[in-house]
Amino acid sequence: MKKILPVVIVCVLMISESQAQFTRFIIKFKHKGATTFTLADPSAYLSSRAIARRTKYNIAIDSTDLPVPVSYIAQIKNIPGVIVLNSSRWQNAITIDTTDPAALAAINALSFVQGSSGIAARMNNNTPRHEKYKEVTIAPLTPVQAKTQGTEGDFFNYGADSYSEIHLQKGEFLHNIGLRGQNMQIAILDGGFFNYTTLDAMDSIITNGQVLSTWDFVDREASVVEDHSHGMMCLSTIAANIPGQFTGKAPKAGFYLFRTENVATEFPIEEFNWVCAAERADSAGADIISSSVGYNTFDNTSLDHSYSDMNGDKTICTIGADLAARKGLLIFQSVGNYGSDSWHYLIAPADGDSVVAVGAVNAAGALWSGSSYGPSFDGRIKPDMASVGLNALVQATNNTVGVGVGTSFACPNMAGLGTCLWQGFPEFNNMRIIRALKEAGSKYTTPDDRVGYGIPDMKAAFTSLLIEYATSTATTVSACM
Repeated sequence: MKKILPVVIVCVLMISESQAQFTRFIIKFKHKGATTFTLADPSAYLSSRAIARRTKYNIAIDSTDLPVPVSYIAQIKNIPGVIVLNSSRWQNAITIDTTDPAALAAINALSFVQGSSGIAARMNNNTPRHEKYKEVTIAPLTPVQAKTQGTEGDFFNYGADSYSEIHLQKGEFLHNIGLRGQNMQIAILDGGFFNYTTLDAMDSIITNGQVLSTWDFVDREASVVEDHSHGMMCLSTIAANIPGQFTGKAPKAGFYLFRTENVATEFPIEEFNWVCAAERADSAGADIISSSVGYNTFDNTSLDHSYSDMNGDKTICTIGADLAARKGLLIFQSVGNYGSDSWHYLIAPADGDSVVAVGAVNAAGALWSGSSYGPSFDGRIKPDMASVGLNALVQATNNTVGVGVGTSFACPNMAGLGTCLWQGFPEFNNMRIIRALKEAGSKYTTPDDRVGYGIPDMKAAFTSLLIEYATSTATTVSACM
């Protein structure tokens, strides 16, 4: 014991000195050897809808789908001074809260622990270095704009402003042929959904039970109505139903509302939360993820990402987003609001190679100068496409309809239209839908680093998929004759 004790003391002191600035940590495990789950029985950890998605698109269930072993979490939870926060099956890791260096040393001494690293400081009332939801602004509509009728003959009575928004991409075509999001499920990852249950734009989805599940990965509770309003506004761009004034892009879809973001601070723990929410969306059976949160710099500068990190393979959330896409989900992500400042470029996870990064234009198709630039650091076209984010219609917290500015709103606008398009062609996988959107883009033959392949024409995207479907069906029928 006399020989061991000094070594333990040294380890504790080293951890204390190097990790003193952190109170929250990511704990990575070596393996899932103690799991009680099996690949042969995925129903124990995946919903029937999630399994059906994998079956339909020939996606193998593998070790990343297996939950973190319960025994690993229990052993760590039993160490005094440790609070377990969230667990990630895809990362085979958990996050914890502790201020005790000895507790952290005890965790690292466990045989199944690969290692630990600081991921966030304790939350406090200090002014954060990072400006959350940069450039997002909300202004009221004038009464004349709000009351003006849009067009006749459409299924929805959009009103002039809402019609201008959707007509830029001929999205009303999808609604008119019956594609309004029915039986599709969208997970929205954001910083909160303040009072969404009491606001006019969302009254239909509340009445019809279209909110399927909610979870707060920051406070680890089901309620998300008391937090920031940003996610509520993003939800409204997809779900709104105020006839003659504001109609969302997929108002008949089902929704998962997940809070991953602590708006008061900015630390990589929120990237971990993002991945945990994407996992929950996958296991629940969601089809789409719409994310208007993203990451580049943090309150602790030692944790900052650089532009070179935007290569599709580096950040926690980008790795998670690409894995979500490999599980069959269609991922839409705002490209960022840094086009006019020193950062300039896109933010994670918009750099993912299977992620649809969305830039912002207005309802006339004019670029918003604040929309972040591409390409990804490794030279891929980013953003992938653009939608309305400059003066986009949103539900305001005072229960009026206003206009917002930011790629935060371009992303759910594009996600809602993408949802309706995919609804019409469930035979095609997520990557084929992305390709159809790009091919229907206004700059498909000359993509750039501002709007990527451009503003997708939804009628053209539908037509191309219909021709491909009809051709493949005709070939199959002919081969059977």
